[in-house]
Amino acid sequence: MKDIAFGMFDWVDRGTGQMADLYAERLSLIEAAEAAGFSGYHMAEHHGTPLGMAPSPAVFLAAVAQRTRTLRFGPLAFLLPLHDPLRLAEEVCMLDQLSGGRLELGISRGVSPHELACFGVDAGETREMFDEALQIFRTAMTGKRLDFKGRHYEYADVPLEIEPQQRPYPPLWYPTHNPESVAYAARHGYHFASLGPVAHVRQLTDHYRAVWAAHRNDPDRINGHVDAPKLAAMRQIFIAETDEEAMAIAKPAYAHWYESITALWHRRGDHSVDQLFDWDMGLAGETVLVGSPEKIREQVVRLVREGGVNYVIGSFAWGSLTNAQSLRSLELFAREVMPACRALQ
Repeated sequence: MKDIAFGMFDWVDRGTGQMADLYAERLSLIEAAEAAGFSGYHMAEHHGTPLGMAPSPAVFLAAVAQRTRTLRFGPLAFLLPLHDPLRLAEEVCMLDQLSGGRLELGISRGVSPHELACFGVDAGETREMFDEALQIFRTAMTGKRLDFKGRHYEYADVPLEIEPQQRPYPPLWYPTHNPESVAYAARHGYHFASLGPVAHVRQLTDHYRAVWAAHRNDPDRINGHVDAPKLAAMRQIFIAETDEEAMAIAKPAYAHWYESITALWHRRGDHSVDQLFDWDMGLAGETVLVGSPEKIREQVVRLVREGGVNYVIGSFAWGSLTNAQSLRSLELFAREVMPACRALQ
């Protein structure tokens, strides 16, 4: 076991306070994560739902760039079919330069057809849109002129005056729990983030490593400039002094978060995702970790030992948790859990 690192994931869901306070409190939590030894901050992109109060991740991340010094950060992920690829490439260059080359760039097709529909995007078209957008993005990162004609996007003789600090472009992430998508991520050397119980995570990380090894010398890998990909698993976490206290706080907070993450699906009369976010299933599968420092330490050590991950991403702010509760949970995690995982190396 080696090179275990820790990141923080954030939906920036609405919670119960004012939005201006939400942004200010989240920035303070990110600063605390950096001070506590977290190496990365990753945020979602959502639209049309109280789950995502940062629908423009680039705007929020510009603030993160100015409030941190060593923390690497980025979207997990930008939904490529919802962005003009050229405009997105320009914003990525700005963020990378503003941060001194600390941007980590997650990219995705998008998982919610209802969010895609808010922008008139057909979920059935997103694979082709993703592929075209990624081709445009890579050209815009590395060239001086953009000419492209595809089914969804077209550019002619566009000068490319801005460039990223990291060359050829910031490291790319691909979040998925689908084995076919894992093979795509591994073939191209993406950093990879997964969900699910430990046994499922291990299946995915084993599959990733096998495919990555078979293609590590391919000349056309999209993320080939990354020598050692991060293999990550994400967990929702809340820690208090005792299991009982943690459960009493986290359960109603999770119910609030559940309302947020299912809101747009339910608005459209779609309950197909309800079971994915079931509280009892999350606890049983250890995708939601709630308890004392001792309990969470045991669970996270098991994830590292048995899941085959080298990067653990924790979400510490969700639902109706107050900023003070999230800060305390994060502090306990950094003090009581992270050292035990690093001792496994």
